[in-house]
Amino acid sequence: MRIERVVLREIRMPLAMRFETSFGTTTERRIMLVEVKADGVTGWGECVADEKPYYSPENIDTAWTITRDFLWPDLRGREFGSASDVLALLHRTRGHNMAKASLESAIWDAEAKQKKVPLWKLLGGCREEVASGVSIGIQPTSEDLIAAVEKELAAGYQRIKIKIKPGNDIDRIEVLRKRWPNIRLMADANSAYSLADAPLLKKLDEFGLMMIEQPLGWDDIYSHVKLQKQLKTPICLDECIHEYEHAVAAIETGACKIINMKMGRVGGHSQMRRIHDLCKNSGIPMWCGGMLETGIGRAHNIALSTLENFTLPGDVAASKRYWAEDIVEPEIQVTPKGTIRVPNGPGIGYEPILQRIDKVTVRSEVLA
Repeated sequence: MRIERVVLREIRMPLAMRFETSFGTTTERRIMLVEVKADGVTGWGECVADEKPYYSPENIDTAWTITRDFLWPDLRGREFGSASDVLALLHRTRGHNMAKASLESAIWDAEAKQKKVPLWKLLGGCREEVASGVSIGIQPTSEDLIAAVEKELAAGYQRIKIKIKPGNDIDRIEVLRKRWPNIRLMADANSAYSLADAPLLKKLDEFGLMMIEQPLGWDDIYSHVKLQKQLKTPICLDECIHEYEHAVAAIETGACKIINMKMGRVGGHSQMRRIHDLCKNSGIPMWCGGMLETGIGRAHNIALSTLENFTLPGDVAASKRYWAEDIVEPEIQVTPKGTIRVPNGPGIGYEPILQRIDKVTVRSEVLA
């Protein structure tokens, strides 16, 4: 394969509803889209970096600069066998996994289209329908939270995740458990606690949660080892796992019992598949996390969720839950039984709507 040109676009998309985590509240997303022309076909990727470096050290502006000034020069004019070779060609740039993933995933899409196969089959996926869960941001009151959960259960979602932070944790989960004793429920802290909060976090064992996601520091595997020893509830690591070696360390030290996989966080599909195989062989179940993606990023998440070890419902919800109008067709839909049917068209299986993308684009740059 040879990359002929890359187009970077920044789009701005208002969310259908506010989304609050321990980092803050989001009402609009600035998103970098990557369009790659390779061997006469076009592939699409999406950078999941936020506009602020709160979830990750990256943001949309660093991703744009790194892609233009460092990643693209390392690919320009290079011949390579397949998308799986791309990450090795970008090794000189340390970190910046979200920038790398947006470029690499677009090349995976292009290769799948060139071969006229669905991306999920090219990745080695094995299921034609994936289970869908939903993530609910921090709500102003318990009543608001109950209403939000009721709405998503009625829509068929198989698992409910709620965001928590100090002051919005035990009481909110207790309210939900009293209302729904048996739903699949989990809590995501986004690193809002410290090891000193272990006595409080141990109280969560009372509520039969599927998992507690990333309770402690975003880069602190060691403290999660100490916390998991004190909890019955499985810890799921998210932010801590951004390299294959981090997954090895977390599994071998017992820092977690579940891993949330975000393709953007680990640098692309190739790295994701290595971590997937490691977790599968280690008996560590996985699920796909979400980053408020448009249909392009969401389509990549659907593809990776078809891999064998993605055994838990992921944060891969319907387009309408986040956007009044998505930028792909058909829009991504969730069935009444809480699943997404995997598309069988070539590549990501959803078609970007260029007219709609142009309408929300605020800057673009062609790299050739």
